[in-house]
Amino acid sequence: MTLSTDAPAGASEGARPFASADDAWIWTMGVLMARRDGAGPVTSLDAVARPCEPDDVVRCLDRLYRQRRIDLAHARVLRTWGERQMVPPEREHGDRRLWREAMERLAWPLQQIGIVATPTFGLFIDGKFAGHVIGPVTYSWAPAP
Repeated sequence: MTLSTDAPAGASEGARPFASADDAWIWTMGVLMARRDGAGPVTSLDAVARPCEPDDVVRCLDRLYRQRRIDLAHARVLRTWGERQMVPPEREHGDRRLWREAMERLAWPLQQIGIVATPTFGLFIDGKFAGHVIGPVTYSWAPAP
């Protein structure tokens, strides 16, 4: 599996999408904490140009909340572990479950606007490469005529 590295149209030159919603959220929280602590208009904590502002990720999360796809328990876990700059460890079963649910729901809208890279899969027919499939894949098998 490879990742599409196309950034959204409004992104700066050379901007690279995040590999996952987890990475995007942890980066977002890091930038927001730096702003809160008086760092000024911080947009990146690393040397890589990113395809968004932290507020873009927060807007996607807010939209999910307004659509009732995530609730306050999810938001609490995202805030708590985002401030710690880490994914909840396996031993934190409840927080880990809520984090996974929130990230699964956040990934799709972030992929749609180019903040998170879209997984692509190679399609092979009779052992020959036939192209890339981008996004969700549906498999159906029927016997050959």
